[in-house]
Amino acid sequence: MEKSAQVNTEHTDMVHDAQPDYYGKRVATCSSDRTIKIFEGSNESNYTQVAELKGHEGPVWQVCWGHPKFGVILASCGYDRKVIVWKEAAKNIWEKIHVYEGHELSVNSLAFAPHEFGLALACASSDGHVSVLSYSPAEAKWDAQRFQAHQIGVNSISWAPAVAPGALLRSGSIAQPPVRRFVTGGCDNLVKIWRHSPQDNQWRCEDKLKAHQDWVRDVAWSPNMGSTASVIASCSQDKTVIIWTQEDSSKGWEPRPLHTFSEVVWRVSWSLTGNILAVSSADNKVTLWKESLQPEPTWTCLSTLDEASE
Repeated sequence: MEKSAQVNTEHTDMVHDAQPDYYGKRVATCSSDRTIKIFEGSNESNYTQVAELKGHEGPVWQVCWGHPKFGVILASCGYDRKVIVWKEAAKNIWEKIHVYEGHELSVNSLAFAPHEFGLALACASSDGHVSVLSYSPAEAKWDAQRFQAHQIGVNSISWAPAVAPGALLRSGSIAQPPVRRFVTGGCDNLVKIWRHSPQDNQWRCEDKLKAHQDWVRDVAWSPNMGSTASVIASCSQDKTVIIWTQEDSSKGWEPRPLHTFSEVVWRVSWSLTGNILAVSSADNKVTLWKESLQPEPTWTCLSTLDEASE
């Protein structure tokens, strides 16, 4: 296997996240050095720093790109309890367009909603709350909804696709309005599904998924490209990854352990088509997994990327 491109970020402290933009031309990184850096690639192996964003007063845990229909937008969250939304005003010139300071403790994770729902950002905090920030073009302002999601800290958050499972396979069917849902993982060992009610504009817990024996570190809702089921991956301090499947909205979620790892599992991430899962663990390894349906559903490890051996 060929080595992937390496980027010398020149961060002066630990790098916590790195995210490519919608087109894969840029990468944003964030660090405990309180900065965010933007890199642009002239080819697959040559990335050059084009911007450095300063606004956080503590470690920056995560960054997330918005959909390009809203312009070039990036969001960041950190230990300083801040959520910052940045926009590229001119080529490589960035400005803050919104700063949210409604949380009492560290903001650990954030995710932009599918573009079908407009410009909306969900944020998860150690104070046990989730906030959903929504931009209103008509009023040119941001609104915030904040509610308690877990009894103790919320570590991660991930939106469900706007397209219902199986919708792409049903020709001639009447399109159903998209449902706003996301999943959270918390320090109470729970995975929770949240659903928005348009009638009263409230978020309510739809399901509590119990299988992990320690903190849920990350959750990832799979893209449902061609799938007839909803699928979520969760990983935990208990060294396990669980695949949750809901075959029908009238049925419950079925857990299936993917694997028990030798170290704590920090992150899970799906490929764009949802058929490959990347798992990052505390032993500096990233493993790639794919589901085989024949002769029966099983998950197979495709490869292991070991940072220590690079």
